[in-house]
Amino acid sequence: MDPDAVAKAFVEHYYTTFDTNRAGLANLYQDTSMLTFEGQKFQGTQSITGKLTSLPFQQCQHGITTVDCQPSGPAGGMLVFVSGNLQLAGEQHALKFSQAKLDGSVSDVFV
Repeated sequence: MDPDAVAKAFVEHYYTTFDTNRAGLANLYQDTSMLTFEGQKFQGTQSITGKLTSLPFQQCQHGITTVDCQPSGPAGGMLVFVSGNLQLAGEQHALKFSQAKLDGSVSDVFV
């Protein structure tokens, strides 16, 4: 399977879910998953989902500019780097964002 196609499909799914139902991201994380957000660390599905659902905005729209991926490790994982714009409801100007995600493949589930 083409790593770039997998990364782009994952990114599309992740940000569509983020924009429409952040709690729905829970199934993309495991207890060993880690999120670092503005210097704070959150580990595990519940902690990460709690942080994402507590962000101070309800409606947003991500516009993806770049998706770069690099295969990582013998188990089929990959490092995905995403950049783009984040438009918050009621705001005139979009914010820039970037995110790096290291996914380790575990039986067709990314962690």
